[in-house]
Amino acid sequence: MNTSIAESRATHLCEIGLAHYQAWEIEEAIDAFRDAIELDAMQPDYHLHLAQAYARIGNYESMRQSLGNFMFLEPDRTLSERFEAMFSSGLDLVEQKLTDVMPEHRVPLLVVGAALQMWMDFQVAIGRRPLVDVDSSPVAANWAAALDYTARKVNIHDASLEEIALWYVVNPHSVAANHRVLVDTLDVMPCDYRYFRGPQNPLDKLVEAAIVLETLEERFARVE
Repeated sequence: MNTSIAESRATHLCEIGLAHYQAWEIEEAIDAFRDAIELDAMQPDYHLHLAQAYARIGNYESMRQSLGNFMFLEPDRTLSERFEAMFSSGLDLVEQKLTDVMPEHRVPLLVVGAALQMWMDFQVAIGRRPLVDVDSSPVAANWAAALDYTARKVNIHDASLEEIALWYVVNPHSVAANHRVLVDTLDVMPCDYRYFRGPQNPLDKLVEAAIVLETLEERFARVE
């Protein structure tokens, strides 16, 4: 295939993948990004988008491989170094604050882990969008507080903004603003399966009820 035609086709496939990603059709998004990479493997954004799709379904091994490909190809060293830091064995300031504060305030360790996972997912999901310097303690505290607040809400361990702001010594308005960014970027929902760590997810009952209702509707519609 002609190089320009291949690149054009790859661009189109990437656009299709992004549409699937936004619609939560993740397997279709992954297939489209993979096909785009087969046609133009030197385009770093295709690898980044593939990593984002893998992160959304919790396939972190494939996510890391795709991020590795992105970092190898990406000419912006500041951006690639931001992702490289995620592979470090040490905790960043946000993670340190989460692991210091959350266990002190009646949060199960599994929920602490959910907040840590949410932070990793968020860093991948923002892609090329800039991330304010989290090496600054006040900035890190704000993000940690928002992650704590969001993870608690998902797991029905509610605490007020004022309480959490007090624990992290930050402004509650900043916590609320960062909470909204997390929810919008990751498309977090109540009892989100990615971050819920309780023994029984209430959403399971909704799924079961929907299946029963569908079965009843089909039975009702039959004329025998």
